[in-house]
Amino acid sequence: MTVHTPPPAGDPLHDAPVPQHVGLLAIDFGIRRRIRVNGELTDGSADTLTILADQAFGNCPSYIQQRDLSVSRAPGHGADAGYPRDTSDAGSLRQDHMELIRNADTFFLGTTHPTRGADASHKGGRPGFVRVEDGEIWWPDYAGNNMFNSLGNIAVDPAAALLFVDFTTGRTLQLSGEARVEWLDPSADEGGTGRRVRFTLRWIRSGEIPLHGDLLSYSPYNPAVTTPRAA
Repeated sequence: MTVHTPPPAGDPLHDAPVPQHVGLLAIDFGIRRRIRVNGELTDGSADTLTILADQAFGNCPSYIQQRDLSVSRAPGHGADAGYPRDTSDAGSLRQDHMELIRNADTFFLGTTHPTRGADASHKGGRPGFVRVEDGEIWWPDYAGNNMFNSLGNIAVDPAAALLFVDFTTGRTLQLSGEARVEWLDPSADEGGTGRRVRFTLRWIRSGEIPLHGDLLSYSPYNPAVTTPRAA
C-alpha cells in the first residue's frame, strides 16, 4: 500500500527511517467504517509512504462518531501549518492540553509488540470519557470486537502513543509514554468490562492540521459517562 502524501517537516513520519514496523488505521467517519493495516514501512521518501502489509482487517463501527470532514482553507492552514506549532519534550500537560483531552470524543492509540510489530487503533466515546488525573490519562475499555490487539501489546510492551484531534480547529496533540491495563470491579466506570487503561506521559507535541470536521451524530453505542469509582 502506497500513501501519496509528503509528511511535512516536524511530523513524526517526516524522513521516517526504513525498514520498520508500522501500524495504520484507515477510517471513514462519514459512513462509520475503519480498517487496520499492520506491516513494514519499506519506503519513506519525500512524497510517499509504502507499507508492505502483513495484516489487514476491518473493525466494528462501535464508538465511531459520524463526521463530515473537509480540508480547511482558513489562513494558517497550509500544507505545513503547525508542524510544529509548539513542541516540548517535557512530560507535563498545560491547561489547554487537558481541556482538549477532556472534551475529546475520539482519539487514536498506537502500540507495539517486540516481535509482531506495531498497531494503530481508534477509541471513541462521549466527551469526558478520557480522564486526566494527577498528570496521568486514563480511559475505560469499552466492549468491542474482543481481538485485544492494543491490550495484548500493552501487556508485553508498555510503550504507547496517543493522538488527539480537535476537529473544529484542526489542533492536534501527540503524546508518547507508557500504558498499563488496570483491572477493577466492572461497575467502577461506564465501561462495564472491568478494564481501564492508564497512560503516563513522557513526551508531548502540539500541532495543527488543515482539517475540519462537522459532528453529524454520536455513535449510538457510546455509554453515558459516569463518575468512576476508585480502581
